[in-house]
Amino acid sequence: MNDTTITVVGRVATTPVFRELSTGPVTRFRIAVTPRHFDRTRSEWVDGHTNFFTVWARRALGVNVQSSLSVGEQVIVQGRLKVKDEERGGQHWLSVDIDAHAIGHDLTRGTSAFRRGRPPAQAPLEREPAWESPVEGPGEEADAASGPAADAATDETAEAEATLAAPMGARPEPAAVG
Repeated sequence: MNDTTITVVGRVATTPVFRELSTGPVTRFRIAVTPRHFDRTRSEWVDGHTNFFTVWARRALGVNVQSSLSVGEQVIVQGRLKVKDEERGGQHWLSVDIDAHAIGHDLTRGTSAFRRGRPPAQAPLEREPAWESPVEGPGEEADAASGPAADAATDETAEAEATLAAPMGARPEPAAVG
């Protein structure tokens, strides 16, 4: 594909609006991007022209954006640029949209507390754990997934699975190390 992918850093200019459409959830908001440069003759920072983009966040990203962003917050948006040039009611309209792939807070401007979203309902994983490998026959090398390193990986896997299974906001007790 020959899409134009861009990354912009700016402030949320409008309240994110969430809609449940037939194609899935979508959240729309506007972002204001104002470049700044240092004017050496005046010895001060000067704001440039402010550009506004309409950001579209779909599916899980849209759900998370709606509950995470507020007007005035500094964010980073990455996605596909779409410029629309059209006539409406005898007037010429130009809109610049970003179909977002990723959105996050700009941590150079403040702090943020990440909360993992609830995973969609799905069937349990049907996989063979690495520590329960089939028994080798004579002359075969021992399985690489055994010993203390494999036991530590097993503890981490169990802790990660417990975290995913826990209700939102709850954290399981860490596994005992011993």
